[in-house]
Amino acid sequence: MVNVTQALQFRRSVRRFTTEPVNHQQVTTLLELARQAPSGANLQPGFVRVLTGAPLCRLSARLCAAFEQGDTRAEEYCYFPSPMPAHLKERQRQVGYALYQSLGIARRDIEGRKAQHRRNFEFFNAPVGLVITIERGLGKGCFMDLGMFIQSIFLAATEQGLGSCGIGALASYHHVIRDELNIPADEIVVCGMAIGHADPDAPENQFDTQRLPLPEFSRFSGFED
Repeated sequence: MVNVTQALQFRRSVRRFTTEPVNHQQVTTLLELARQAPSGANLQPGFVRVLTGAPLCRLSARLCAAFEQGDTRAEEYCYFPSPMPAHLKERQRQVGYALYQSLGIARRDIEGRKAQHRRNFEFFNAPVGLVITIERGLGKGCFMDLGMFIQSIFLAATEQGLGSCGIGALASYHHVIRDELNIPADEIVVCGMAIGHADPDAPENQFDTQRLPLPEFSRFSGFED
């Protein structure tokens, strides 16, 4: 068990999991804790579909097939700015290079990169996969509230000794997910999440992403010290 400070420090995006299962009660605990996250007017946006076993395998198989066929759709919400500003593009490149370097995938290894990207749609072989949606008519602030809910799942998982990874790539395959899980048209597929026990020996679980130093993202005023 870890405290909040430790959970924030130790949380990592886990991209390889062991075969150790995660049971119903463990996931229930995570979601009940996460639902304590704040939200404007207590709207509590977001809905979670929790999959394991055969249902997760079926969804993963369909997503992988769509990926191999290039059967994507425009995302139902804007995740990244378009075009990506140069300073943000550089951060994106750095984390991508760090991941591929940890796996020994060269910059020009297109097939290696494709194979690694495909693992998003396998939920990185985690025993539990989440699909997170939001009501279509909600405003941008509700996406902020949903983000706090998702972060709370990450932190609760870390506290419980579980690994997790958000999967934004699912948003490009919302048509596949909607059909497989019978998601109504008034819900937007936001992202997925993999949950399980991190493989401590996997190289992709070892590298650290760099965070901006405090002076680059904050300004203080009025303090005497």
